Amino acid sequence: MSQPASLARQNTVLLALAFMLVELLVIALFAFWVLLPLGRRSADDLAGLMVLSAQTWAELPPNTRAAFEEELLRSHALVLRAELPGAGRDEWHPPYFYLLEAALARRTGLQQHLSRESIDSGTWYWTAVPAGRGQLTVGLSATRIDSQPVAAFLTALLLGLLLAVTVAVWLARRLTRPLARLEAASALIGQGCHPTLLPETGPREMVALSRRFNAMAQQVRDLLSARTTLLAGVSHDLRTPLARMRLALEMLRDRPDPTLIERMERDIDQMNRLIGHVLTLARGLGAEPPVSTQLQEFLAAMAADFSTSASPVRVNCPPCQIDIAQTALHRALANLLQNAQRFAPDLPVDLVVTADAQGVRIGVLDRGPGIACEQLEAVFQPFHRLETSRSPATGGSGLGLAIVRELARANGWQASLQARPGGGLQAWIALAPTNTGRPAKAG
Repeated sequence: MSQPASLARQNTVLLALAFMLVELLVIALFAFWVLLPLGRRSADDLAGLMVLSAQTWAELPPNTRAAFEEELLRSHALVLRAELPGAGRDEWHPPYFYLLEAALARRTGLQQHLSRESIDSGTWYWTAVPAGRGQLTVGLSATRIDSQPVAAFLTALLLGLLLAVTVAVWLARRLTRPLARLEAASALIGQGCHPTLLPETGPREMVALSRRFNAMAQQVRDLLSARTTLLAGVSHDLRTPLARMRLALEMLRDRPDPTLIERMERDIDQMNRLIGHVLTLARGLGAEPPVSTQLQEFLAAMAADFSTSASPVRVNCPPCQIDIAQTALHRALANLLQNAQRFAPDLPVDLVVTADAQGVRIGVLDRGPGIACEQLEAVFQPFHRLETSRSPATGGSGLGLAIVRELARANGWQASLQARPGGGLQAWIALAPTNTGRPAKAG
């Protein structure tokens, strides 16, 4: 099966044909509305001069006719002679001479075909013209009509074709070059490589396409990086509990100990939680349909679940009805509350809601040690921990904030961290504009 033509070739052919059609149309209109009227007017004037010259020659005294013939030849490239021309053959003439034949027929009433003759002085065209009581033969030199419209049209067509093909090739390449770059970059992504981002320049549609491709390429790059990080983090974090379990098994061979068995159970639970978090991130987090929720009651219930005597959760939320994905929001806020209580174990945590023209924001605010400004974005990466001991008891698994970011991304929210004035940390979830809250009805 033959391969289809490339887009550049198809565009080149189509654009070249379009340019040629336009050129043909312009030439046809120019010939019909400009050249043809001018040619008819010129042929009519020349026919009148030929008839007038023959009639004048017939009326002149014989001794002055030679001077008149010389002046006609020198000034007008016309020749008069007494013998009549032979019958003109039906041979091809330049287009102008057909107009001259028609003009002579109108002036003389004789329908004649010009007789062509080639002599040493050049090519001449002869016709019989009434003069006095008879007829004279008037000859017209071909050099007088020094125009070649057919050659001009053919030359214009050839030059126009060359120009059309050149412009068509340039336009086709200009149109297809960004698509070729996109195809090459897509092939690199398919091979698992990191392509160079496409330049966001050119026509509006290509800018939009390049911008979307660059966003997709960046997402693929982030996914590949996250996959590598997940695999490296899991392999690292499973080694410690596996080593403890191996040691406990060796000790259990000599002496059964309930404490060792309990430690192994804790290690198994820790490994199970870690694998569960990793699978959650690996599978991705789907969007959840929102439901109408009384936000104050929703947050109050969460505060009751997470409050402890040492670290109470305080809610500051005006009554409002809002459409939210309850399960996703509960999971995200639960991770943020657990982080706040882990790093500020003996201090209260504030659960705050603000609403403005941009929408509703829910914040988890603590008075813990906080996070350095340069680390506020990095902590959303899987397995990124500020606590370097790698102990889940003190630093967690390093996946909590990554899950919060994925939950927010899946539901169209924005998750961010900020330093809290006076010390501590602010974790905010900005709900999508479509989730804008509204005051609850009284009663």
